[in-house]
Amino acid sequence: MDVHKESIAVAVSWAGRGEARYWGEIANKKKSVRKLVEALSERTGGGLMLFCYEAGPCGYVLYREMLSVG
Repeated sequence: MDVHKESIAVAVSWAGRGEARYWGEIANKKKSVRKLVEALSERTGGGLMLFCYEAGPCGYVLYREMLSVG
């Protein structure tokens, strides 16, 4: 996840399938983050998901939003 003030670029790497591929871009809003996590969780059948993002000023807000989703 490449976090910016207004948007988040997302790439996904599925378990056992090699390198990450560009998934798309979402708005940097709590509702959009929640929808992304829910969509990815559905695709994995509720399995374990790991997230990687930059820890710059915009990344800390994302961290808190991801924790609130569960």
